[in-house]
Amino acid sequence: MTDPNGLPSPDSPLPTGGYGRAGRGRGAAYDSVPLTGSFDVTEAERFRRAEMEKTRGRLVIASLAFAVLFVLLAGRLAVVTVIDPTEPKRKEHPVAELVAAAPRTTTYTTIGQRAPITDRWGQEIAISLPTVSVFADPRQILDPVDIVHKLKQVLPRLDEQQTIQRLSATKMQFVYLERQITPKEKVEIARLNLPGIEFQQTQERHYPMGRMAAQVLGAVDIDENGVGGVEMAFDRRLRTDQTPLRLSLDVRVQEVVREELLGAMNEFGAIGAAGIVMDVNTGELLAVVSLPDYDANAYRTATEDEKKNRAIKERYEPGSTFKLQTASMALDSGLVHIWDEFDATNPIHISHFTIDDFEGKHRWLYLPEVLAYSSNLGAAHIAMAMGTERQRAWLKTMGMFGKTGVELPEAGMPIVKPAAKWKEIATMTVAFGHGISVTPLHVVRGTAAIANGGVLMRPTILAIPPGEHPEGERVMQQSTSDIMRKLMRLVVTDGFGKAAEVAGYYPGGKTGTAEKVVAHGGYNKHANVAAFMSVFPMNAPRYAVYMMLDEPHGNKSTAGYATAGWVAAPAAGRVIQRIGPMLELMPDTADKAAIDRMLAIPLEPGRPPGAPARTPNGIVPAAETRPPATHTAASVAAR
Repeated sequence: MTDPNGLPSPDSPLPTGGYGRAGRGRGAAYDSVPLTGSFDVTEAERFRRAEMEKTRGRLVIASLAFAVLFVLLAGRLAVVTVIDPTEPKRKEHPVAELVAAAPRTTTYTTIGQRAPITDRWGQEIAISLPTVSVFADPRQILDPVDIVHKLKQVLPRLDEQQTIQRLSATKMQFVYLERQITPKEKVEIARLNLPGIEFQQTQERHYPMGRMAAQVLGAVDIDENGVGGVEMAFDRRLRTDQTPLRLSLDVRVQEVVREELLGAMNEFGAIGAAGIVMDVNTGELLAVVSLPDYDANAYRTATEDEKKNRAIKERYEPGSTFKLQTASMALDSGLVHIWDEFDATNPIHISHFTIDDFEGKHRWLYLPEVLAYSSNLGAAHIAMAMGTERQRAWLKTMGMFGKTGVELPEAGMPIVKPAAKWKEIATMTVAFGHGISVTPLHVVRGTAAIANGGVLMRPTILAIPPGEHPEGERVMQQSTSDIMRKLMRLVVTDGFGKAAEVAGYYPGGKTGTAEKVVAHGGYNKHANVAAFMSVFPMNAPRYAVYMMLDEPHGNKSTAGYATAGWVAAPAAGRVIQRIGPMLELMPDTADKAAIDRMLAIPLEPGRPPGAPARTPNGIVPAAETRPPATHTAASVAAR
C-alpha cells in the first residue's frame, strides 16, 4: 500500500526481498533490518534542491570576496601603520604648511637651515638643531582668556596679558606664542587639545664650545639672521650653502691663548685682555681672544662689555710696539743704519709736553739699543730724521690708516690725526706709539710684514684651502726684514722682552706700554695698556703672537711694575711654549749655536769703514772712518 505521495503505507507488508525475521534468526530486532527499495523525487523537490545549490554557490563567492577585501584592508593598515607610517593630515596655517613641506634629511641639517661652522680641523663650533615653535590662529579661538590660562600652566614664561591681547585681535591669522619649546612642552600642550593652537618645526642655533671665540662667531636672532661676527659676515653663505663654513681658527690654540690671558688678567687685576695668533705667511687667524667674554649660547643676556671684540674692534694707542714700524721705516729708506746713534740723553720738551724714557740710559743709543731698551727719545729722533711726510706715507702703506681687511663686521677703523694737524709733536709721539690709535690686529698685521720678508698680508678668518697661498703686498725690502728679525730677537735676548724667551723657539718681539687716553684729552698716568708683540721662530718666522692686558696692576711678583715686560711678555712665552707642538713646530735645541749666530746682532754695532753715520758729533760723511764704539750696555730690568 502507498500513501497519497507514492510512499509505502505504514500498514503495508514488509518487502519480500532483504532480511526478514527468519533470515536474521531468533531474537533479531526489527529496527536493525535495513530498508531497501526505490523512491521517486517529485519535480517540486528537485526545484527546491536546485535553488539551494544556487544559494550555496552565491554564499561561497560572497565569502571569498569578503576574504579578499579583508586581506587588502589588513595589508593597507600594515603599510600605513608599520611599514610606512604617515602623520594624520590636519589643517595648518600656510606658514606651517610651507615648513612641513620642506624635504627632510637623515642628519640634523635640513634644507633651509644654517650651515655648520667649524674650525680649521672640522671641529663644529656652531650648528643648527631642530626645534618646535607653537603658534595660534586667533580666528579659531573663542575664549582667549581660557586658552592662555591653560597654556600658562605649561609655559610659565608666557606673558599672559600680552598674549591675551594678541589673540583677541581676530583680524590676525598667525600669532607666535613661543618660538622654541621643548619636546615635553609640545606633548603637554598637545594633550590640552586646544582649538587654534598648532606647532611648527623650526631650528635653533647652538654653540657646542660655549665661550670659545664667542665675539668672533657672533650670534643669530630669533629668525636665524646673523647679528654679529661670522654669523653676520657670512649670513647669506650660511643660509644658501649647506656645506660647513671652515674658519681659520684652531680651537686648541684658541683655548690656550684664552687660558693664559685669563690667568694673567686675574693675576694682575686687569679690566680686559686681548690675544691673537696669526700665520705671518698667509694671514690666517688661528686665535682671536677678547676678555671678558660670554657663553655664545647666551648672547641675548651678555653685557655690552662682554660683547666687545677687543682684538679686532677696540682701538688703543699701541705704545712701544710701534717702534718696530719706526725702525723699519728708517732702515728701509736707506737714510738710517743700525750703527747710527740717537740722542737719549735728556728729555724732549715740546709745547706743553715732555718726552722721556722709562729707566732711560741718559746717553746716545745705537739703533739696536733704541729697540732693546725701548727708548722713546731715540724713536722720536729717528722719526724727526725721517720727516712727517715719509712717516705718514709709511704708516699708510702698512695699513695703519684703514681697516685691516678681516672679514668680520666689527673690524675697527684707526683714529688718526689728519695731515693738517700732524705737527712735529705728532711725528715724535707716533714714533713710539702715542697720538694714534689702532686695533691689536693692526699691530699684528704690521709686525707680520716686518718679520715675513716684507709682505703685507690681509688677515682672514677663513681657512685657506691646502695648496693655495694668498698674495700679499710687498711693503719693504727683504734685506730690511732680515735686519728687523735680528733686532726683534735682540729685544728678547738682551732687552725688555726677556720674559718671553722659550728655549728652542727663538722668539723675537717688542714690548709696548701706553698710558690710556682720558675722555677729554690727555693721559691717565695710572691706567696703562700693556702688550707684547712677538713672532716665532725668528730664524724662519711662522706665527705672530700678541698678548695685551688692559689696565693691569703690579704685584709682589713684578716688584709693583705693570709694564709689558713684566705682565704681558711672560704670558706670550707660555703661549709659544704650549702651541708650538700643536702647530707641529718642535723646539730646536740641537742647532742652537748656529741659529744664534744667524740671528745675532750687537747692541752697539761698529760702523763699517767708509760708511756714513749719525753720531753725537753729527753726521759723519762716508769718506771718514771711525772705530767701533767701546762702551757696553748695562743690563736692565725687563720692561
